[in-house]
Amino acid sequence: MGRIFLLSPANCGGRRASQVVSDRANFSLAHRLRSPEGAPLGEVFAFMSGLYFRGKLAYARAYAADEAGVLVITPHAGLRRAATPVTGDELRAAARVDISLTNPTYREALQASATQLAAALGPAARVVLLGSIASDKYVSILGAVFGERLLFPVDFVGRGDMSRGGLLLRCVREGRQLDYVPVLGATRHGARPPRLTRLR
Repeated sequence: MGRIFLLSPANCGGRRASQVVSDRANFSLAHRLRSPEGAPLGEVFAFMSGLYFRGKLAYARAYAADEAGVLVITPHAGLRRAATPVTGDELRAAARVDISLTNPTYREALQASATQLAAALGPAARVVLLGSIASDKYVSILGAVFGERLLFPVDFVGRGDMSRGGLLLRCVREGRQLDYVPVLGATRHGARPPRLTRLR
C-alpha cells in the first residue's frame, strides 16, 4: 500500500448540512441521502464544506494510489473511505458528536481505526494529513499511532481553511504534488503566507 491521505471532516452541523438532510430538499444529493443506498461520504462532505473539502478530496484522489488511500476523519466513526455510502440519519448522528479530545466517542473511534490502519500498512507507506495541523484534535491521536509515518504538506503552515482548499485545487490543476514533512517535531504554526492569486 502506498501513500494514504487522511482528510479532516466537514462541519456536520452547519447550514449546508441542514440543507442536505432536509426532507424538503429537492436536489439529487439530498434525494440520495434519503434513500437506503445513501450517497458517497466524500461527495456529501464536499457539499457541506465547499472549497475547503473539495480541494482536499480532489488532491487526495489525484495522488493516492487508489480510492482505498482516500480516508475521511469522521466525528463519530473514525476513519472511513471517501467512497463509503452514508445516509441522512448517519449525518445527523455525526452532527451530535463534538470533535474534541475530551469526547471519548470521537477520540476512541479515531484511535481504533487509525491503529487498525497502521497495522495494515507496509513499512514504506506514509500517511498524509490534509487538515488543520495547528490543532491537536487530529495530530495528537494520529501522531501517537503513526509516529514518523504521519506527514503533512509544509505549505499548510499559516494557511486558513479556504486557502488550503484553494492551494490543493491549484496543485491538482497543475499536476504538482506538495512537499511533505513529518508532523512530529515540525513547526505547525507560522506567519500567514501571501494570498493565492485568483484562478482565471
